[in-house]
Amino acid sequence: MRLAEYALKNNIRFIYASSAATYGDGDLGFSDSHDLIKNLAPLNMYGFSKHLFDLWAQKEGVLDTVCGLKYFNVYGPNEYHKGRMSSAIVRMVPEVQQHGVIRLFESDQPDLYAHGEQKRDFIYVKDAARMTCSFLDNTAGGIFNIGSGEAVSWNRLAKAVFRALNKPEKITYVEMPSDLKGKYQYFTQADTQKTKNVLGSTASCMPLEDAVSDYITNYLLKSARW
Repeated sequence: MRLAEYALKNNIRFIYASSAATYGDGDLGFSDSHDLIKNLAPLNMYGFSKHLFDLWAQKEGVLDTVCGLKYFNVYGPNEYHKGRMSSAIVRMVPEVQQHGVIRLFESDQPDLYAHGEQKRDFIYVKDAARMTCSFLDNTAGGIFNIGSGEAVSWNRLAKAVFRALNKPEKITYVEMPSDLKGKYQYFTQADTQKTKNVLGSTASCMPLEDAVSDYITNYLLKSARW
């Protein structure tokens, strides 16, 4: 809030990170329309902290002046430090290399999702970074989704990892940790139309399999970081 107030006072472009976690269980969809903000119900404190700032900007009447980017599931180089919060790919690669298997969470909503068929909107950090920087070249204000616009199953993601490592597919399913139950998003898919209206072709993303291959081949297998 203090950074935003300073930027607004000094006529400085203010772009901040919100999150797809603000959408909660997705019952209200994943539209970045400002009309829906007040009705969203995040599932965890991280999402709620982002939601609080969105609400503050709206209440103060500056939401159309600042630029809030709702990032979906970002993965890519330089996330080793994030530990448990790093992307699943970081953990999948050593699992395949050491044990030849990828373990995914079972679904505790089997009537809606089979095991591994929970879906997320995954976006490669190279695409997310390009889209973010593109907002420096315009004066667009408001909330914008930063995602691929495609919901991808964990099974498909796991298969992309096996393919990138040139290893046979072997997926098993384990019980979801108790601390995640009730706080887990089973489905996310960014509505990217507003973002595309502003960024045009810059808002396009690499196909999942190509992006996963680039990440694994050029970074994870080389332990490349900077």
